[in-house]
Amino acid sequence: MKIQYVHELIGIISEEEWLILEVLRGIVIERLAGYGKEKIAYNVPYFYGNKGICIIWPAGIPRGGIKEGVLLGFWRGNELDDVDNYLTHGTNKKIYYKIYKNVEEIKVQAIEKLLDEAIALDKGRG
Repeated sequence: MKIQYVHELIGIISEEEWLILEVLRGIVIERLAGYGKEKIAYNVPYFYGNKGICIIWPAGIPRGGIKEGVLLGFWRGNELDDVDNYLTHGTNKKIYYKIYKNVEEIKVQAIEKLLDEAIALDKGRG
């Protein structure tokens, strides 16, 4: 399977995963405010500027390492202050993440704060 566009994920992932993915994408795209780009990498949405900023990985896509929900991962999570202690520090030394099992779990302000920090870091101000 080779995904080229996000809409191709419809029917591949569950309806709940699609809904979570779309809400997270909306938050990320709005917060990037024209900075950086989105592309499909490993069949999932990947956002980058100078380097990777974040990735959104639904459980329905293989090789994500999660069994359910949708993962929002920050490529340089280990360098973020994460003052709210919002992200999970898993086995990966750099990528810190949050897994959402439903839309109600999404905390927009916490994500925006992390995105602002990740963008500043990517721009070299972090």
